[in-house]
Amino acid sequence: MGAERLANAAAMKPETRTKVLFVCLGNACRSPMAEAIASRLAGDVIAAASAGLTPLGRVEPLTAETLARNGYPSAGLESKGINLKAIKAADIIVNMSGRPKEIAFGNSSKVEDWQVEDPYGADPENYQRIFERIERLVADLAGELRKGTRTRTKSGNDGGTDGTDS
Repeated sequence: MGAERLANAAAMKPETRTKVLFVCLGNACRSPMAEAIASRLAGDVIAAASAGLTPLGRVEPLTAETLARNGYPSAGLESKGINLKAIKAADIIVNMSGRPKEIAFGNSSKVEDWQVEDPYGADPENYQRIFERIERLVADLAGELRKGTRTRTKSGNDGGTDGTDS
């Protein structure tokens, strides 16, 4: 009986992690990589999801291979389209689509642009290079969330990394 009560209490506990929606074009390379990286590297502060503006319908094999080669699981990743429910649920939307956030998302107050090259159709070395860039950007975001220099808000993007190299 005690375990059941504890499970019910845990189920009723509000989410304390920041909901981050990673978006790219096809949800086949960059955004699934970011979702997998954030789930493992920053699962304590980020509840990660991903979507595509024009979903390809599959995660590219080199995406899964690159994740596996770097110790990240890809099981459960799928290519799916962005929808209003996901946008509303997100605290932060990371736009890696290359499209201007104002055009791609309308109200862009909680959207930040990460300039990340699309590896689709590239060789394994390019996938690896892009993986490393995304891993650094996710680590930076997670660090800001852990330190409290980035607050979790649905009303707007209040600072933090813009995904550009310094």
